[in-house]
Amino acid sequence: MSLTAPAPHSPSIDGCCSHERLAITRLLSQAAFAPLPQALIRPMDRRSLPTQRSTRSFADMIVFGSIATGVPGAATADAMAIKDGNIIGIGSASDIEGLKDPSTQIVDAGDGFVVPGLIEPHMHLWSTVLADSWLNCSALENPTFDDVVKRLKAAADAKPANGWVQGQLFDPSLYPGEPELTRDILDQVSTEYPVGVLNASMHYLYVNSKAFELAGITDETPDPPGGKFYRENGRLTGVVGESGAILKFMAVIPMRSQEEMMAGLVAIMNKAASVGVTSMREALTGAVMGPGEVSVLHQLNAAKRLPVRISTAQHALLGNEAWASAGVLPNSGDDMVRAVAWKVLSDGSNQGRSGYLREHYMGQPDNRGEVNMDIDQCIKLIKAGHDAGWQVMTHANGDAAIDMVVSAYEQVLGDQADGKDHRHRIEHCSLATSEHFERMARVGVQPSFLMNHVYYWGRAFKDHILGTNRADELDSVASALAAGLRPSLHSDYSVSPMQPLLSARTAVERKMRDGGEVLNPAECVTPEAALKAITVDAAWQIHADDRGTLEVGKKADYALLSANPWESDASTWADIKVHETRIDGTVAWSS
Repeated sequence: MSLTAPAPHSPSIDGCCSHERLAITRLLSQAAFAPLPQALIRPMDRRSLPTQRSTRSFADMIVFGSIATGVPGAATADAMAIKDGNIIGIGSASDIEGLKDPSTQIVDAGDGFVVPGLIEPHMHLWSTVLADSWLNCSALENPTFDDVVKRLKAAADAKPANGWVQGQLFDPSLYPGEPELTRDILDQVSTEYPVGVLNASMHYLYVNSKAFELAGITDETPDPPGGKFYRENGRLTGVVGESGAILKFMAVIPMRSQEEMMAGLVAIMNKAASVGVTSMREALTGAVMGPGEVSVLHQLNAAKRLPVRISTAQHALLGNEAWASAGVLPNSGDDMVRAVAWKVLSDGSNQGRSGYLREHYMGQPDNRGEVNMDIDQCIKLIKAGHDAGWQVMTHANGDAAIDMVVSAYEQVLGDQADGKDHRHRIEHCSLATSEHFERMARVGVQPSFLMNHVYYWGRAFKDHILGTNRADELDSVASALAAGLRPSLHSDYSVSPMQPLLSARTAVERKMRDGGEVLNPAECVTPEAALKAITVDAAWQIHADDRGTLEVGKKADYALLSANPWESDASTWADIKVHETRIDGTVAWSS
């Protein structure tokens, strides 16, 4: 996801430059957040897990029931012993009984199935909570474009309390003709109140004349670095692209209070836990409220309000100095909140026609999308993160963007002579080819796929955005596995719903929601490979080697489900219910 550089149509939030420091300074001053203190493919094999026991003494807790460990081969167990939040024994009930003493708590999974906690390796907490209270302008809630406009008009007629009409989740690609909310249309909504509507990808903001006035933007205002004000015949159209430009409006949009923001963060994390997630990666930390965002997460942890573990990806454009000044250094933090990654944004969104392509978009011969930087700038940003010790995550959707980003990683990493286990990534990696994957494998760069591109947008990509041949390349998980990579699957929430089991099902079936047609069956993967991409391989990608499977020595992070995905047909996965999630064996969320 991303608030990046331009292209007229679509969604995400990544990017912010020095010119946006004033906006960030304003947000930080409002929030007054303190700096952080220092401180691939084979059939499934059914077998039972040989009992594993550590040399430790008695368990604090023993879980009895049907346990899917998630280890390769999908081994099962019927008891698991936990001490100090770690697994000290797992296997048969009779063997694990020996780890029980009078004080050991017994947990009966009943008819449920214990599985490793699911991993969400790329989502956005802060940009989501910022707009969470805004009007829902999605196609799911508004079947026609006119419905969107009517909803906005009703909000204006109701005289908004904060003086703004604000909307989110609008996606032109899901309506016939891909209509945009132009300045002229939004002026029909209101000339009295400013109007701002975020594209579902968060790569675009649509505004009216009043919003331009408040932000001090005129037809003569130059485009800022990392952003674009779209114009037609020199006149502003109301379409604002990428973070460099969007943040100009965020500086004048009323912010939620710190208490509201914190409550909103917890609500989003509870939503993650409710779908079985126990660990997540916040994928553009600092884009909304600057480096202080990390401190807020630590405050929530200190107040014991976190239902999931969080690792953060620091916004690269803020610079290492700003992060270090806030006490946010590579691998700083604890088991609940840890700063691990460095986020770079190379292009926009393919469904928004701003992903940077080799060939033009269908019906737009002059549009190949937008690129936020040249190769030298890309190398500089990646190198800054790599040299500082961060894991680098680089957003790249279009094939031309992926060309550039792979080349940049090759320049920075060379032959990997440093021997570091960096696990650098390409985010979304939507139109990567087999050649890309082979090059990535040579330098140890991993792909993380937004599988909902196939499920929710596959039909739009095939019929009117990319065409069949390019749409077939979307999220080529099988090709990545064939190259020896360890891909993960993510939601990019709130760009798409957080549903890890639906993402895994889509990797297996590649069915598009509209009509159920399979998009390029050659890229379907086995159920086991798909489940690894939301458990152990996703955990590995976020440097959480102590999670992702249920084995001795790992964290007792698990979910209790209504069915075992390793023993269920993939077509049923999205219907599996989550009863509870636990972190360190302690209930974090319960239905």
